[in-house]
Amino acid sequence: QKRRGWKPCSFNVLLFLFFLLYFQVSERSFSIDYNKNCFLKDGQTFQYISGSIHYSRIPRAYWKDRLLKMYMTGLNAIQVYVPWNFHESTQGVYNFTGDRDLVHFLDLANQTGLLVILRPGPYICAEWEMGGLPAWLLQKPNIILRSADTDYLQAVSNWLAVLLPKVKPWLYINGGNIITVQVENEYGSYFACDYNYMRYLRALFRFFLGENTVLFTIDGNTDKEMTCGSLEGLYATVDFGTDTNVTEAFERQRRFEPRGPLVNSEFYTGWLDHWGDSHAMVSTEKVIRMLAEMLMMGANVNMYMFEGGTNFGYWNGADHDRRYRSVVTSYDYDAPLSEAGDPTDKLLVRDVPPGSMPPAIPKFAYGFVTLKKVGNISSVLSTISPTGPVKSQYPLAFEELKQYYGFVLYRTTLPRDLYEPTPLISPLNGVHDRAYVSVNGVYQGLLERDIVLVTNVTGKQGDTLDIFVENMGRVNFGSKINDYKGILSNLILGKDVLTDWNIYPLNIDEAIAGGWPHSESFKPKSPIKKEQLFGPTFYMGTLQPNGLTWDTFLKLHEWTKGQVWINGVNLGRYWPARGPQQTLYVPGSLISPTQTNNITVLELERAPTHLKVLFMDRPLLNVTSVVVGVSDSDAIMELS
Repeated sequence: QKRRGWKPCSFNVLLFLFFLLYFQVSERSFSIDYNKNCFLKDGQTFQYISGSIHYSRIPRAYWKDRLLKMYMTGLNAIQVYVPWNFHESTQGVYNFTGDRDLVHFLDLANQTGLLVILRPGPYICAEWEMGGLPAWLLQKPNIILRSADTDYLQAVSNWLAVLLPKVKPWLYINGGNIITVQVENEYGSYFACDYNYMRYLRALFRFFLGENTVLFTIDGNTDKEMTCGSLEGLYATVDFGTDTNVTEAFERQRRFEPRGPLVNSEFYTGWLDHWGDSHAMVSTEKVIRMLAEMLMMGANVNMYMFEGGTNFGYWNGADHDRRYRSVVTSYDYDAPLSEAGDPTDKLLVRDVPPGSMPPAIPKFAYGFVTLKKVGNISSVLSTISPTGPVKSQYPLAFEELKQYYGFVLYRTTLPRDLYEPTPLISPLNGVHDRAYVSVNGVYQGLLERDIVLVTNVTGKQGDTLDIFVENMGRVNFGSKINDYKGILSNLILGKDVLTDWNIYPLNIDEAIAGGWPHSESFKPKSPIKKEQLFGPTFYMGTLQPNGLTWDTFLKLHEWTKGQVWINGVNLGRYWPARGPQQTLYVPGSLISPTQTNNITVLELERAPTHLKVLFMDRPLLNVTSVVVGVSDSDAIMELS
């Protein structure tokens, strides 16, 4: 008897399709062929050409654009760091939403056709704050980071128990796009050289990701680094740039991995900038020539970076060799795609068919905006420090206050009359990283780690002494990553050791994200005197909507140093007085086409009398190229 709808054979067809799909997925494989010296993908010889991209440095709205451009360039893979502190800024509180949605990023890469080389740390370097390690680890004062220290291992175990199960479904062998996973990062350059630590990590990764996942290490091109950074069961790869002999570099890898694929995991297309440096650039011709040489050898190459992005907020790292040097806000890196995702001449490293590249996101010069003064730190203290001060006889570090980023105000009183300029001294170089000194709200000078250890102060006994301390980014590389912030040792004023502190943790970002200071009414004041422009002070303004949400670049001509927020989002640090970076990248995704756009500036040293900022259609990342003036009154967009 025939019946409508279900047919007896339909079940068999569905069962056949299910098993076909199952065996297709189960047959997916990615491994190392030690006989043919190559990777195998689904049993076939495979060579990757990859580019580094950091989702933490690019707004979520632009992830798809950047990934598509990388795919259309001819890459078949991307390399991705996972910054631990980006997802667990507060111990035990995990954030994988919005710009931190790692799974969404992996999914977009998969949809685009890009395989993924995942670098989950727990340490990543990356010129990122503390190399990706969360600052709350430093609440254990004697902790030995990146070692078998029990407190450190417990924290790492807790973190990886959250992270690795999230990425396991995205392994290629499980139907996803992750082909290899790095364990730690450039461990051979760290002083500890703790094999027990590396063994512990290897066991953790195997437990969560399985025995068939290709795990690997990356180390610098020296015997010492390769010796301390490599471990049996983790495939050892190298990193090097255009200043290295390719043959010699791969010969070193061969000494540690006699068989298997040649891999340059970080081929440097450019380099980073520190404040006060010249803008770093690497020859396009050298990059193209060396890349071609490595690919002809059959090597697998990842270009670091392919797009650098931006150190928004407080996420920049720092180096400490001879002295502390903070990394700039722009992570442009002189890469094939610019900080704003636009093609550069280095995109010639691959043949891109005409018309295949997505169009550049348009840029717009919105013009000048005149700001007005909100007030100095003292006048807004109740807003930015709603919990009030912590009282302590001696200064406390940021970490002791659980204020890991940004700024802290240290307040005491002058112990005696100081009619003559009297030295305020940080005798043990204990200001980390910059301190702005005021007496009764009048700016006196600054102290700067490794550079300025003395400044002069005058005032009367009992006057309020404010020391506003900036964390400029924790060291991300080397032996000094235990980088505590704040006033770390006693300050001496003349003959007196300063004591009896009121210490204010400052939640500036939360206040601004909540609408302050634009949510309050500030009556216009009489013209500001020049002396009122000195010291840490907030300024505000508005950019009127014009229907566009195009990228732009903010230039603070004649401003000195500080922080900027657009519509409550922290763009990062500006410091044109030191350079080389002169503009801040403003993604169009932050700009409203219909609503007033709020601008908030915290100037730390000295504002210009004109109080103007300029939105340009191009970046200025090198101080030597600055030619912009601020006198074009026709372009001025006044406050509403």
